[in-house]
Amino acid sequence: MIAPRMKPLGGKRSTIVAALDIGTSKIACVIAKLKSERGREMPRNRTHSVEVIGFGHTRAYGIKAGTVVDIEAAEDSIRRAVDQAERSAKVEIASVILSVTGGRLGSESFAASVRVPGSAVEGGDIAHVLDAASLHSVRDGRAVLHSIPIAYHLDDVSNIQDPRGMLGRTLAVDLHVATADYPALQNLILCVERCHLSVEGMIAAPYAAGIAALSDDEAELGATVIDLGAGTTTLAAFVNDTCVHMDGIAVGSFNVTQDLARGLSTKLAEAERIKTLYGDVIEGGSDHTDIIMVPAIDGSTHGRGNSTTRAQVIRITRARIDEIFEMLHQRLSSAGILNLTGRRIVLTGGGAQLGGVGELASRMFGASVRVAEPRAVAGLNNAARTPAFAVVAGLAAYPQFAGREHFEPRRRLAPHEGTYLRRVGRWFKESF
Repeated sequence: MIAPRMKPLGGKRSTIVAALDIGTSKIACVIAKLKSERGREMPRNRTHSVEVIGFGHTRAYGIKAGTVVDIEAAEDSIRRAVDQAERSAKVEIASVILSVTGGRLGSESFAASVRVPGSAVEGGDIAHVLDAASLHSVRDGRAVLHSIPIAYHLDDVSNIQDPRGMLGRTLAVDLHVATADYPALQNLILCVERCHLSVEGMIAAPYAAGIAALSDDEAELGATVIDLGAGTTTLAAFVNDTCVHMDGIAVGSFNVTQDLARGLSTKLAEAERIKTLYGDVIEGGSDHTDIIMVPAIDGSTHGRGNSTTRAQVIRITRARIDEIFEMLHQRLSSAGILNLTGRRIVLTGGGAQLGGVGELASRMFGASVRVAEPRAVAGLNNAARTPAFAVVAGLAAYPQFAGREHFEPRRRLAPHEGTYLRRVGRWFKESF
């Protein structure tokens, strides 16, 4: 199956898009104007400026590790975020670009070659070799999110970005295909459609974060974006301004909250407050003497066990972040990505705002690390100009990147099968 794909945005065409990031802890919606701005100073890999005209976000319910576990609760959360964005933009939206964080995100690479019938490579030859490379890219139970050409090869010439018009006899391509579990995507689409919105495209969250956060040089020379979400931690590796690898694990910063709640015998809400105010992963000199009051799990502040030190909070927090980074390090090493991307790491997501997380990541990966905010997006308020909103900002910018992908001529993923009349009949049955 093929997940819904964005149609490429023409270089001279302007448009309004809506982006929806459905996470475990929050749902964010951005409505933005994309305007052709070739004459202005912009990141060199962009053709359009992005101006946010509407923004909304709310706490997420019914979502766990990026997948739907309560469709009614998730639908209500989506409606609230979209309504906020529509009110602030003073427009109504009919479709959204949707992020994907769950569904066991993964990557595979495929290669294929074809004979060039003419003397020069034409568009049909490129389409032919891309179709050949993607022929076996779909596995049972998985849906294709992205099919991204990494490089072309023409006879003995390698690493060609665009072979169109070049002379040669044999054209080959390396294709990066990102997939996710079919049922997880199906239920996300169903949630959105229950809000009377259509899904214009589904984008892997770390890919979107990379679009929003990477500088031109990082995307070109190589960098790995790690998006530390609440329920998942996902990554995308970029080289030569191309996404070459994606991966993810179902562990995130909410697991830190759960660890604190268990370790300090307090409510989840109190554990989240403590993580936000005192959470860090690097101990300081006074942390052993800094006392934190911890309400008991029944809400009481009396009796034993109602205080701890900041050092203890840091130890609990660091243990979980260490585990996340160790898992990612193992996966990146197995895939050979660390050396490929020049050992540069960019951190995004709400978990990236934990104190000391960049320093810890630098030690763990032996890499240059920075914590990144969305870039080249105008109109974001101060609350949204943080690493936590990198994904939704990248979704808004994504349409100008859609043309880089290969669109397989296959059946699209959709939760509602059947004819138009059947779908209308189902809508009446559900609504009245």
